[in-house]
This record gives sequence, structure tokens and C-alpha cells, in this order.
Amino acid sequence: MWRHIIVRLFLSPIILWAIYTITFLMAVTIPGTPFSGNDKKLNPDVERAILAKYNANDNWAFYTDYLVNLTRLDLGPSWQYSDWDCNEIMASALPVSIGLGLVAMLIAVALGIPIGVISAVKRNSLFDYASLTLALIGISLPTFVTGTGLLILFGVKLHWLPVEGWGTLSQIWLPAFTLSLPFMAYITRLTRLGILDVLNSDYIRTARAKGLSEKTVIWKHALKNAFLPVLSYIGPALAMALTGSFVIESIFNIPGLGQHFVNAVLNRDRALILATVLVFSAVIIIFNLLVDVTYALVDPRIEVEEA
Repeated sequence: MWRHIIVRLFLSPIILWAIYTITFLMAVTIPGTPFSGNDKKLNPDVERAILAKYNANDNWAFYTDYLVNLTRLDLGPSWQYSDWDCNEIMASALPVSIGLGLVAMLIAVALGIPIGVISAVKRNSLFDYASLTLALIGISLPTFVTGTGLLILFGVKLHWLPVEGWGTLSQIWLPAFTLSLPFMAYITRLTRLGILDVLNSDYIRTARAKGLSEKTVIWKHALKNAFLPVLSYIGPALAMALTGSFVIESIFNIPGLGQHFVNAVLNRDRALILATVLVFSAVIIIFNLLVDVTYALVDPRIEVEEA
């Protein structure tokens, strides 16, 4: 286990370097600069001086200098926000995106697993068909459609929840629930399939033969093995919840990294684009490693090898 963790930690900087290189190549292909937009006509000499200040007049010099600064965890100055550097933007916005993603995944797990278990136990019942239908809808509809619909229903029509903002408990539930819907649908289906797969196993028949209650057989014995595919999904899903919150943050006007990333692309803020992508990539790598470790802890029979 420890050898696997050390190898993964050793490979993480290499993966981040590859992501940085690909993102940089894509960022430099964006035409123009934040200082040469249609509403910002600058004198060419002034523009060249500003580009030289940010070391943006030579792409490969910028690539090298930015990479060296990354070794000191310095994400550089933002081209768009003159009063903030990228480290300050990450420090203020990342907790918001992480909080939204964590609450969304808690909702998805708390609702998806029980629904999946009940659907498997009551296979081919009305509840089973209804849960599968809702799961299909949750997977098929994009979050900007469900988010807009829920916002109109609960925010505009019923006035139960606020339609925008961040910071209070009432402002969290609507965007978090919207973000959780596709993940809840996948977790429901994975749990249902996992329970159905293990219900006919020998150890389940043995548990029933010992006289254990059906509740104990299902929730203690069957769910433990059926939960392993769900656990494998939760790690990447949590990372996707963080990155997928870009759309939700725009709909509900949440001050997370999503808005900064969208504005960085629109304003051709190369430094902020790189900073946002690298931070999210690091979060994805960390969560995937944590899932691998947790997977082995949940089921000690599983050997985590370098291969």
C-alpha cells in the first residue's frame, strides 16, 4: 500500500506537468490579449510594455518562468484582476467550489444508496420502475436545464429558496441539489446493480440460514460488497462535481472558481486559465489517490499493486 502511494505521489508532478503543457499550448492559441479587446484600444507601444511586464511577449519564456514559479507554489499575477494575484483568487474561490461539490456529493450518496438498495430489494415494483425512470432523467438532462427549472420552481414561483448568492444555509441547498442529480442517478443504478449481483451469493444464503433478519442481511452484508463499485465512482465523481460546478455557479451566481475560469477564457487571462486548470487537476489527482487507499481499507482482500 505505502509503495503504491509513494509511486503515485512521484508520478503526480509528471502528470501535472503534462496537463500544464497541454493547457499552455491551448491557451496561447487564443487570439488577442486582455489588453487588446474591442473595448480596450491601447497604443501599440503601451501594449508591448504591458506584455513585457507580464512576460507575455515571448510564449516560451513565459512557459519556462511560469513552470519555475510553480515549484514555489506561485501561480503568478492575474492579467485580468490587477489587484489580485492567482494565489489570492484560488484561496478565495476554491473553498466555495469545494464546499458546493462536497455538499452535492453528500446529497447524492445519502439519497442514491438507499434508493438503489430499496430498488434492488423491490425489483420490478412500482418503486423500482419510478427510481430507474428518475435516474434516467437525472443522467440525461444537463445541469443547466435542471438548474434553471428548479430555480424557477422553488425560487421564483414558490419563493422557498433564494435564487442566487452564497454564504447562508438556504443558499446552498438549491445549487447543491441541482449539482447532485446526475451523480445521485449513477450511484442509484450502481447500488441497485451491486445489490442484485450479490443477493444470490453463497455468503448471503449463509447469513439467511443463520437466521439473521433481512434488514441485517441487506444493509450489513450485501451492501458492504455492493458498495465497492460505488466507492470507485465517488472519487472521480467528486472531482467532476468540483469541475462541473462551473455551470451551476454561473446559474446561481456563486463566487466560485467557475466564474473566474469562464471570465479568464473570455478575457484571455492566460495566467488565471493555467492556475485554475492546475488547481483542479491537483484536486482530481488527490481524490483519486484517496479513493484507491479507501478502497483497500474497505475490503482488505484487495491488493493494491503498482500495475
